[in-house]
Amino acid sequence: MSAISTLVARHKGAVPRGVATKDIYVARAENAELWDVNDKRYIDFAAGIAVLNTGHRHPKVVAAVRSQTEAFTHTCFHVAPYESYIGLAERLNRMAPGSFDKKTMLVTTGAEAVENAVKIARSATGRPAVVAFSGGFHGRTMMGMALTGKVTPYKKGFGPFPADVYHAPYPKTYHGIDVERALSGVRDLFLSDVDPTRVAALIVEPVQGEGGFYIAPPEFLRGLRAICDQHGILLIADEIQTGIARTGKMFAIEHADVVPDLITMAKGLGGGFPLAAVTGRADVMDAAGPGGLGSTYGGSPIGVAAAHAVLNVIESENLCDRAIALGNLFRERLDSLAQRNEFSCIGDVRNLGAMIAVELVKDRHTREPDAALTTALVAKAQERGLILLSCGVDANIIRILTPLTIPFEQVREGLDILERALGEVVGPVLTSEAPQPVGRIIEERPSLAVT
Repeated sequence: MSAISTLVARHKGAVPRGVATKDIYVARAENAELWDVNDKRYIDFAAGIAVLNTGHRHPKVVAAVRSQTEAFTHTCFHVAPYESYIGLAERLNRMAPGSFDKKTMLVTTGAEAVENAVKIARSATGRPAVVAFSGGFHGRTMMGMALTGKVTPYKKGFGPFPADVYHAPYPKTYHGIDVERALSGVRDLFLSDVDPTRVAALIVEPVQGEGGFYIAPPEFLRGLRAICDQHGILLIADEIQTGIARTGKMFAIEHADVVPDLITMAKGLGGGFPLAAVTGRADVMDAAGPGGLGSTYGGSPIGVAAAHAVLNVIESENLCDRAIALGNLFRERLDSLAQRNEFSCIGDVRNLGAMIAVELVKDRHTREPDAALTTALVAKAQERGLILLSCGVDANIIRILTPLTIPFEQVREGLDILERALGEVVGPVLTSEAPQPVGRIIEERPSLAVT
């Protein structure tokens, strides 16, 4: 048996099937490249699901972690605190939008950050309810699943979930849900399902991740801010996938000039090491009493050291600007592909900085999703040495999340592979007619998108 076949068999025998994976068994990685146990090379268009914004094994991140291991690896911040945690909290307080005083707590995972943001909001307001959005993803804990607006595979079979969680529609202009309809959905909740005076917080992703990389227009986020202000509700920006320079700003909500009360972050913050954070208004963050917040591994010295290095790299290598340049490079090529007759399956291309999505459809007029084609494309690209991810409630969206440090020549190489793979899975063109127009034309792009 090959090394891969052996690992597949061992994997199947030892790991629950619910822990879904690809069959790429990694042996080593560097920046935006990965090699498996058979020494097959891959270009990484996933970045560990937006974790490796600074690339695999960035030398400055590795050096910072190595230095920290020579001092200490764990004390538990509750038992013996350390300056690096305090220093990172100070940095995040300065970076987060808003001129008010802020405080930060560090945890380990994005789901843990979301859980604590809800706890903090409930403690600060004395209210129980939370409003989230259809298509949103906020983690696999019980509260995270309750907030998540996608049943399969995240919620199916795992209920009942915590009560007092409500969902409103998220704006998806490609599918006819405009800003006014989405905001009306929140107002309708207050008329039919929950008294706004019982709502502690509203949590929103400025760009939906698992939900399909739909970009919240600025007027939608501003509308949410106004609704929250009207009813004394705290606004939580879930920046776990969108944050840490991914969209061309440190936090995606900055594109809309909206200031949230709380921000959750993780993924790219630790540069490949587990670390997450909740940053928010100081008075709100202080609502919970001593001992009400924290965890044994929260703010690991290793993760904190990595995060300091990540923030240094973002600044020294201008990764916010690079995210915009990458988005432009991808958008130009993908828009060009979408105009070709043989690729009429491309219904929409959208991006905010280096969060890029390609929505695949059976027909551009009906916009019927094509999950089977999406699955086939991901598999064919992998066969050719390109790592892609899919997402969306209909599983028909390719999401591209390269390291922000990826060389441009590797972007072009990866796009060449994607083009060839798509050509193989769509089959021969059956008509010579001009292609149907792409669902998203330039004039219809949300103004938040970076082009």
